[in-house]
Amino acid sequence: MTFKKLIGKLHLWLGLGSGLVVFVVSITGCIYAFQVEIQDLTQPYRYVEVQNKPLLKPSVLKAVTEKAVPNKVIHSITYERPGRAAIATIYHYEPSYYYLAYLNPYTGEVLKVKNMDEDFFRIILDGHFYLWLPDRIGQPVVATATLIFVVLMISGLILWWPKNKSAAKQRFSVKWNARWRRVNYDLHNVLGFYMTWVVIFIAITGLVWGFQWFSKAYYYTLSGGKTQVEYYEPESPSQPLASSIPAIDRIYEKVRAETPEALTIEVHPPETGKSTIATATTTDTDVYWKHDYRYFDQYTLKEVPVEHAFGRLKDLSTADKIFRMNYDIHVGALFGFSGKLLAFFASLIAASLPITGVYIWWGRRKKNAKPAGQVKTKATVLNA
Repeated sequence: MTFKKLIGKLHLWLGLGSGLVVFVVSITGCIYAFQVEIQDLTQPYRYVEVQNKPLLKPSVLKAVTEKAVPNKVIHSITYERPGRAAIATIYHYEPSYYYLAYLNPYTGEVLKVKNMDEDFFRIILDGHFYLWLPDRIGQPVVATATLIFVVLMISGLILWWPKNKSAAKQRFSVKWNARWRRVNYDLHNVLGFYMTWVVIFIAITGLVWGFQWFSKAYYYTLSGGKTQVEYYEPESPSQPLASSIPAIDRIYEKVRAETPEALTIEVHPPETGKSTIATATTTDTDVYWKHDYRYFDQYTLKEVPVEHAFGRLKDLSTADKIFRMNYDIHVGALFGFSGKLLAFFASLIAASLPITGVYIWWGRRKKNAKPAGQVKTKATVLNA
């Protein structure tokens, strides 16, 4: 068996084994690509009329949210850019719940409370991450299929590679005027080639979330041999100090004064007596990696430094910055709208490959299976 035939067998059986998972992950990723833009167009409660009055303090919006969604933990209060509603995130891991409350930051009016477990794009994301299975089952299945898909892309490039210049002419374009079987082959072969150079980055960034060993190896490579500091929440080491102004309001005012250019400010109320007050600000709402994360002692309001990648942007190493770009690379947002568009079409092509691949395999299977009635022996021919 030649090397290419061996690679072909590997490509075939890995493709058949992982095809359904690859299709689901790719098509859900394709649908999710423009979720921000679609939600902005279809959800009017995300917007408010700008008023010539100060914004309500985080403690006020927190109290409004607690009244609208009682007996739940308020995870954060986010002030969006002017003309946008403030967002209160109500989230807890165990017991599990996740809501978003959209609030008028000028009046405190509750515009909408969304149960995110019933949100369309949340359901799509659940399929993308877990195949709508329990996470302990779906997550390793998706991660393994993604790793197999990386192998499929590499083996696909080997099979695509032309033998000579004459064959190369047929590798870059679809022969639309040929029979459907040839068109299907070209769709798999040619589009797969173009798709690979985009999806390989989507797959690798997906593996960063899929396997701990891959995430550590990825950071080790980026940093030139350093071990990544895992995320942790720092504690407030001080004792309570009397103050008539809630700590989250004081931190909010401090951060707003120090970063007047910020388009969004997110404040995390402390959940326990030892928790710090976390904030996140950004001047670029199109990407996530540029968020500046800070942590403050909830009693003294002094900033508590951290050593992991989710701290002050100015203090990060190049490896930390690239690692924080993982989500933005995965969805194409790092390159703006054109990047999202590229990720959308690449994911759509990736979803088509298991279908065109199965059709190629089925066609060859039928071609190689000769009906018994059509097989003529030498004796049959001589006796005819």
